[in-house]
This record gives sequence, C-alpha cells and structure tokens, in this order.
Amino acid sequence: MNRRARDVEAILRDGHALDLAIVAAHRRVILRHRQLGVPLVIWRDGQVAELPPESVALPSNGEPIDTQADGV
Repeated sequence: MNRRARDVEAILRDGHALDLAIVAAHRRVILRHRQLGVPLVIWRDGQVAELPPESVALPSNGEPIDTQADGV
C-alpha cells in the first residue's frame, strides 16, 4: 500500500475530520447561494423543494465564536 492510500484511510477513520469537512461544505454552499441570489434545492417529503438561502441557518465553521466581537 502506498503512502497516499494510507493517508486517505487515516482521514476516513477520523470521524471528526469528516464531520468538519461536511459542515464546511454545507456552509460554503449556503454562502454561495446567498451571494448569487439563487434558491437552495432540497429533497423534502418525497418532493423537490426550493428554499431561499436566507431562510437556512448558516452552520458554524467549527471555530470558537467570539461573543465579545459585537460588544455583546
């Protein structure tokens, strides 16, 4: 087995890294749809549904939230 294959296996075994990658991708998709002003298309109750991107909560990017930044 070559080194690249071992690296991929290690990444796949690390569930936390995969979770972070999925959340980051989800966040990028929502932000991109907001920038372009196009609806998000999802599958809901057996049908295709369009959602305004502003109506979907933006997931955290995994970094600590600084509550002092806004003076809160």
